[in-house]
Amino acid sequence: MTSQMHYSVVVVGAGTAGISVAARFIRGARKLKGRIAVIDPETKHYYQPLWTLVGGGAAKKEESERELASLIPRGVDWIRDAVTEFQPQQNTLLTKQGTVYSYDYLVVSAGLQINWDGVKGLRDAVGKNGVCSNYSYQTVDSTWESIRNFKGGTAIFTHPNSPVKCGGAPQKIMYLADDFFRRTNVRNQSQIIFASAKSTIFDVAKYANTLDKVVQRKNIRTMYKRNLIEVRPGTREAVFENLDTKEQEVVKYDMLHATPPMKAPDFIEDSPLADAGGWVDVDPYTLQHKTFANVFGIGDCANLPTSKTGAAIRKQAPVVVQNILSLMNGAPLHAKYDGYTSCPLVTGYNKLVLAEFDYNQEPRETFPFDQSKERFSMYLLKRNVLPIMYWNGMLKGLM
Repeated sequence: MTSQMHYSVVVVGAGTAGISVAARFIRGARKLKGRIAVIDPETKHYYQPLWTLVGGGAAKKEESERELASLIPRGVDWIRDAVTEFQPQQNTLLTKQGTVYSYDYLVVSAGLQINWDGVKGLRDAVGKNGVCSNYSYQTVDSTWESIRNFKGGTAIFTHPNSPVKCGGAPQKIMYLADDFFRRTNVRNQSQIIFASAKSTIFDVAKYANTLDKVVQRKNIRTMYKRNLIEVRPGTREAVFENLDTKEQEVVKYDMLHATPPMKAPDFIEDSPLADAGGWVDVDPYTLQHKTFANVFGIGDCANLPTSKTGAAIRKQAPVVVQNILSLMNGAPLHAKYDGYTSCPLVTGYNKLVLAEFDYNQEPRETFPFDQSKERFSMYLLKRNVLPIMYWNGMLKGLM
């Protein structure tokens, strides 16, 4: 038998976006205390930007993990359950445990789904025979193990034909690997290949110019418009589809760092909230759903035409909260998100290009210098400062 509970605001997903939004609501509208619920079945929360450095041996993965219970803001009910169905016409949703929750306002912040099965053979191959991936807490150690034990040959790093968390992440681990191979004197008997489904190294020209030079300096071979479709661990072969010709190309590897394809979570993709691609269908500026006015989408699960990063969420969260408070007060939605996102592009140990840009792919830089240059100071920002800002500022609704 199903029971029903009502909240003023229901937030689906307790990742970066969900916790940030809940914390901002509690800080900005104390009358909502006890009337906000966050629904998420997980018990752990991960600061995923650190996983690039974990894969490169420059950080421990345990630094990225916290108990989710310690991060839920006071005054917010945490419902440890999974949403199975949205019923936005009735302002309700269903959960795995059979409970119906009704709401006045819904915030969908469920992240994205790593689609390991989107590449034939990948799920079973990761962590064995030179195949590795930074894209889960369980597999990230396999990357450092593969890099550390690499004795020469061909090392392939892939970027899939799908949206990914942080558009630059698939190449960042490659630059660290190149540095390490040079330190261990195996680089001169190695070939590094960047096989990307994209047509360029990066979408924003200012930063792409720098990264093209990095690739050239490091003597990395680029294969663009190539999408990984199969891993054959027995023969150490990676099969790519040429996106222009649709032909298949087989490349032998000694090490393969695979960035798996990513997609919208199934329970969103199969719901009335989804667009044709399966993502939450929102206005790119107000983040309000295009059909259901009391529903908002934020973060990786939304169909926003910008890079899916924590930095983007930092700018989206206040827009969602302000616009819902405006709706509550019968006021127009004045808060707007301009597509700002940031990608700290690690180009080696102690080197980083801090890319910041908006919907127009125009740089939106924070510091009074040219951020397209590789800098040690920006590496320190990523390694030491941003995690503190994340745990102590962003997740507490302070920034």
